[in-house]
Amino acid sequence: MAFSEFRPLDEKSLIEYIKATPSLSSKIVDNYDGLKIKEVGDGNLNFVYIIVAPSGSFVIKQALPYIRCIGESWPMTKERAYFEVLALKQHGALCPEHVPEVYHFDRTMSLIGMRYLEPPHIILRKGLIAGIEYPLLAEHMSEYMAKTLFCTSLLYRSTTEHKRAVAEFCGNVELCRLTEQVVFSDPYKVSEYNRWTSPYLDRDAETVREDNLLKIEVAELKSKFCERAQALIHGDLHTGSVMVTPDSTQVIDPEFAFYGPMGFDIGAFIGNLILAFFAQDGHAGQGNDRK
Repeated sequence: MAFSEFRPLDEKSLIEYIKATPSLSSKIVDNYDGLKIKEVGDGNLNFVYIIVAPSGSFVIKQALPYIRCIGESWPMTKERAYFEVLALKQHGALCPEHVPEVYHFDRTMSLIGMRYLEPPHIILRKGLIAGIEYPLLAEHMSEYMAKTLFCTSLLYRSTTEHKRAVAEFCGNVELCRLTEQVVFSDPYKVSEYNRWTSPYLDRDAETVREDNLLKIEVAELKSKFCERAQALIHGDLHTGSVMVTPDSTQVIDPEFAFYGPMGFDIGAFIGNLILAFFAQDGHAGQGNDRK
């Protein structure tokens, strides 16, 4: 079966792809007896498959030419997979303790093969909702951000290295434009993709839309996001982009990566922790009062 042109893979065609790809087939020692494939893509954009065999395992992630959670009505470049791999490799070289290894990349198929983060790894957001405490999370995430942000900035790199890297990641313009829309534009105006708990928050949503001082502040933040090429940021560093156990922290899904303001990653992650904190009362139960 040829894979010279892009097409979405299903479980059957994925097996043929693995057989034709030495960098993947070697991970399971070409042993297809007992091979299990599970599609687990619960995100907004991509297909994600877990491949487990008696002799090894890995994850396949394939980018689609549209936003998966919306459909073909919202096209999206497949090239985001290329920038995700670049970011994984560069961040992984700087902080291998907290970035999963990439085994394979196929630009034509927009397909990434990478380390499978086995259970008990779970998405951090799910762990926080469940009330699980992660004593090493702050240390691990601080180390990840310190290494990846500092070492890709002009605080560490030469001007020539920095400008070349900035130019490369300027190609991820569609994902940057999506962030500009959903973070810095849509929430402050009427937009078909806005959602809130209606009718209970109707007045609050209207207040946001009518607050011109807020819009000025947000416009300044948007300007910084678009213009400050400080470091190679993850670009989507929320609690759904981190997988954890009590002693392991792994940052995934940097497809929004580009050279932007360091504060965007730092603020996004801290903001998600603040949201999780204030949501704890709603998740409290007899077994865990969340105090």
